[in-house]
Amino acid sequence: MIYRPGAQTACEDLARAISFIFEHDGELEVNIDGYSLWGGSAGARMAAWLGSYGTAAFGEVELPRPGAVIMQYTGHSDYTENDPPTYVCVGENEGIASWRTMENRLNHLSAKGIDTEFHKYPNLGHGFGLGTGTAAEGWINDAVAFWEKQSF
Repeated sequence: MIYRPGAQTACEDLARAISFIFEHDGELEVNIDGYSLWGGSAGARMAAWLGSYGTAAFGEVELPRPGAVIMQYTGHSDYTENDPPTYVCVGENEGIASWRTMENRLNHLSAKGIDTEFHKYPNLGHGFGLGTGTAAEGWINDAVAFWEKQSF
């Protein structure tokens, strides 16, 4: 999705996209039960905020929260006791947002009884995407398995 700059407006756009999918799930032929939100960098913060606060906090009707949030390389530290299960993958050479911030966030979520999974990959920095040909290769399969464990 394309979103407007700024944390609030970006989250409003994501909340609207989620609402659109819920409103048109039959037409789109998608199953909305236990959906997940995925994002990297700024998109990861957006996914986490929607997971933490829900669509109503960003101007849409209240919808079910995601079954899991999948995050890549971001410095997001905010969390609530209502956060969904969260999977994180980062590179240990992250130069934009410290992987320690993400590890610390997940430790807080785990302490609240929220299921988490943390992966730190050697020799990778910000923006490794699919991870093809890197130490992160296969992270998507791991993330899907984490999501399926939560939702199905």
